Amino acid sequence: MNPDSKRFFRTQMIWMVITLGMSIAISLVVPFPYSFVVIIGVFLGINYFMRKKQLRMMGMGGMGSLFGGHERAVTFYCMNCGFKHNERSCPRCGSTGTRIV
Repeated sequence: MNPDSKRFFRTQMIWMVITLGMSIAISLVVPFPYSFVVIIGVFLGINYFMRKKQLRMMGMGGMGSLFGGHERAVTFYCMNCGFKHNERSCPRCGSTGTRIV
């Protein structure tokens, strides 16, 4: 198993233990019908926090990128003349042989 997989599994286990510990603590302090709702809220909050953290680590900027808030324009590189542009075909030579940069 490579080091990235080990780190991923270790991080997931830590978050599972934290979530389980918080759930047990809440269920001991708060009476049943209310504790169930609070535990679900805490679970969803922790998942939201983890997702936001992972997206930020991957460089996607968080929740704004899911709704098109922080999108980067696609840049093409013409394989014929070497011109960088934002259109599907090259505006300089008209070639459609491009690769995405």
